[in-house]
Amino acid sequence: MISNQILQNTIEGLKGITRIDFCVMDTDGKPLASTMTEQENYEEEVLAFVDSPADSQVVRGYQFFKIFEEHQLEYVLLANGGSDDVYMVGKIAAFQIQNLLVAYKERFDKDNFIKNLLLDNLLLVDIYNRAKKLHIDTEVRRVVFIIETDHEKDSNALDNVRNLLGNKSKDFVTAVDEKNIIIVKELELEDGHKELEKMANGYLTLLKDNGEEDALIAYGTVVHDIKEVSKSYKEAKLALDVGKIFFSERNVIAYSALGIGRLIYQLPIPLCKMFIREIFEGKSPDDFDEETLATINKFFENNLNVSETSRGLFVHRNTLVYRLEKIRKLTGLDLRNFDDAIVFKVALMVKKYLSANPAKY
Repeated sequence: MISNQILQNTIEGLKGITRIDFCVMDTDGKPLASTMTEQENYEEEVLAFVDSPADSQVVRGYQFFKIFEEHQLEYVLLANGGSDDVYMVGKIAAFQIQNLLVAYKERFDKDNFIKNLLLDNLLLVDIYNRAKKLHIDTEVRRVVFIIETDHEKDSNALDNVRNLLGNKSKDFVTAVDEKNIIIVKELELEDGHKELEKMANGYLTLLKDNGEEDALIAYGTVVHDIKEVSKSYKEAKLALDVGKIFFSERNVIAYSALGIGRLIYQLPIPLCKMFIREIFEGKSPDDFDEETLATINKFFENNLNVSETSRGLFVHRNTLVYRLEKIRKLTGLDLRNFDDAIVFKVALMVKKYLSANPAKY
């Protein structure tokens, strides 16, 4: 089924070329799209035409045409005028709308296939059979991007994103819920990590230019067979969820960049709470003052380098050493020791994960 907006755009375009007014009605005689300034009531005439065997007819100065989708009557088209010229233009307009129905059905079939593919709702044999029928290549490199904006999707959101992204025939834009838009992107052989990040940032720029200021984009790893597309989707979904916790300053996050964050995200909450209690002995990182937290973060940013960290904090080296010693006395962990630093870093991430799930915590 074509949206009423598409029908409206189509007949307005036809009127601009032919200067003939059109109206598209459903089989109950209700107008769906029209270029006429004053809409007359043709409900009875449409119902009679629907029940008749004729494919076209002149009624009250209008040419009536039936438009079918797979032998099922879908619309009735009215063209203003009873002349042969109007008849020919009306036939062309009906043919155009019928072709639109075919094209949109094919896109719907592909969209439905991609949705089921992403959600693992298809048997392996069905994946290849349906892909063949829909003329979708099965052995090409693909990756899944997920776009999340700060509002739920309306009925036109997918079409808007398709238009923004160029509506390339080999790429698929769909949605499996009301929050996210999904792009299944076909890649060139040479496309690697840098190209994927460039694509994601390009999407982000397009969205921002069109008013989506707070959009987030996550993407999975590259897969080489259509049966693995769901794997890239699950990775992108995980990247989106994990990124919000551990990389909240980023608008683009790759699954491959999650590091230890994706492991922590999948740990049981009771285990996380026990780990925090054992590391901080009943205390919490929230108890540290701002100076201590700034010191810890900068020390990790500079890969445990004392000299670089002291320069970054604009403090004397001895002052930094004093602060690190203070942290050791509070926690029993010496951040200058690699093993202790890893434990402390993981503990901070676990605490961040727990704070992001207050209901569970």
